[in-house]
Amino acid sequence: MNRSILLAAVCASALVAAPAASAKTLIFCSEGSPENFYPGVNTTGTSFDGAEPIYNRIVEFERGGTKVVPGLAEKWTISEDGKVYTFNLRRGVKWHSTSRSFKPTRDFNADDILFSIERQWKEEHPYFKVTSSNHSYFADMGMPKLLKSVEKVDDYTVKITLNQPEAPFLSDLAMPFAAIQSKEYADAMLKARTPEKIDQDPIGTGPFYLLQYQKDAVIRYRAFPAFWGGKAKIDDLIYSITPDASVRWAKLQKNECHVMPYPNPADLDAIRKDPNVQIMEQAGLNVGYLAFQTTKKPFDDVRVRKAISMAIDKKAIIDAVYLSSGVAAKNPIPPSQWSYNDSVKDDPLDPAAAKKLLAEAGYPNGLETDLWAMPVQRPYNPNARRIAELMQADLAKIGVKAAIKTFEWGEYRKRLQEGEHQMGMLGWTGDNGDPDNFLHTLLGCDSAKSASGANIAKFCHKPFDDLVVKAKTVSDQAERTRLYEQAQVIFKEQAPWFTIAHAVQLKPISKKVVDFKLSPFGRHTFYGVDITE
Repeated sequence: MNRSILLAAVCASALVAAPAASAKTLIFCSEGSPENFYPGVNTTGTSFDGAEPIYNRIVEFERGGTKVVPGLAEKWTISEDGKVYTFNLRRGVKWHSTSRSFKPTRDFNADDILFSIERQWKEEHPYFKVTSSNHSYFADMGMPKLLKSVEKVDDYTVKITLNQPEAPFLSDLAMPFAAIQSKEYADAMLKARTPEKIDQDPIGTGPFYLLQYQKDAVIRYRAFPAFWGGKAKIDDLIYSITPDASVRWAKLQKNECHVMPYPNPADLDAIRKDPNVQIMEQAGLNVGYLAFQTTKKPFDDVRVRKAISMAIDKKAIIDAVYLSSGVAAKNPIPPSQWSYNDSVKDDPLDPAAAKKLLAEAGYPNGLETDLWAMPVQRPYNPNARRIAELMQADLAKIGVKAAIKTFEWGEYRKRLQEGEHQMGMLGWTGDNGDPDNFLHTLLGCDSAKSASGANIAKFCHKPFDDLVVKAKTVSDQAERTRLYEQAQVIFKEQAPWFTIAHAVQLKPISKKVVDFKLSPFGRHTFYGVDITE
């Protein structure tokens, strides 16, 4: 009897999850499963994509661009000294009412802004450690020291005061980590002793609500009819979780999905020939790199870091792995990013000079190290394992024995952030269109000192840090450019990374898809997109 009831419930759930026959359904072949639905503790595009349909932020990026536009705040003012931001919030914004545990009794208001910031900021907050205490973006960007106060003026006015001017602050608030959650829902779940539900069974104010999530299989969303911006053009949005790039391509060919990320470079010729598919293409705001753990021997010695950089054949890697979808990287920011310093010279391929440097550093007979390779395809790196093998072969020529290591993706990133590696591959796609998002977030001392920060090289070099910290406080872009150009020179001298490549963003989509726009940040936004039958 119990089994019959269970079966009936499962069938009913499946019927609820299934799109109506006349509904417009768009299927996105995503590359992986989100860790949860709380962007404040995540750093991967996969998890950000999973949460994107659900939430809004105080301000947003315009679709397909880097311009900051109104979100949950319809307007704002900034004080003359650049320290006080006053946001006037939208009225009548509805919360999703789809949680099985909670039904909202009020519209969005200022309390939700304070809750969403304070759960990342204040360690005594009851939600600080819920899901994870690792609010890595918030910490890596220096927010704990930057924020002086966040005040509710009234239900629809919030005043944020900073300790110093912060040039990219508005752009920061448009990033995924700044998603706004319901304080009323959080309070109810805390009272019920199930606080984790707000991140697992989420509600937001976004254009779609979560209908079903089956890890490693599917995420189903449905258009939110009461969305403040107007109902989405599509009715149902499905993420078909498909880790293998060639399988994603096969599904696109069979019309089993309509948009796919990160195509296999080897498939591009065939994709371009398919009459039912178009490839959207633009320069990627990203970088793939090999980070040296600069607080560990032997990589605390810049001569060893330089030797490794001069031993690896970057062109061979790009030719073999990226094919036509990547360009050699010499700086930690991509060429499309303002303040890119093109006068910086890359380290030459010179194994003889590399051996000499190793000898000078005390390793005349070479050394042994690890070489960590990502287990998944990323927008900045199509095949980390193959790249690791090519690097391993190059390093053997100068007497460096590199043992390739990898872990499950979540474990891999956790261990890298904790600094367990000696050499580790990772990469970054920009989140806000500002050089600060690369140079300070990935290479600044704030992030290096964090136990789980994004600075996996643990690189904390005062001359570099002084420049990137000062650049955050300057409003004049020409002066900021000058500071960032100097920082890139120091980066190359100190070599905390071997910079590999900047990947071109390529997005094969069905010609049935209407008005999909590439995000410069590599995100996938489906509000505003339509589909024809």
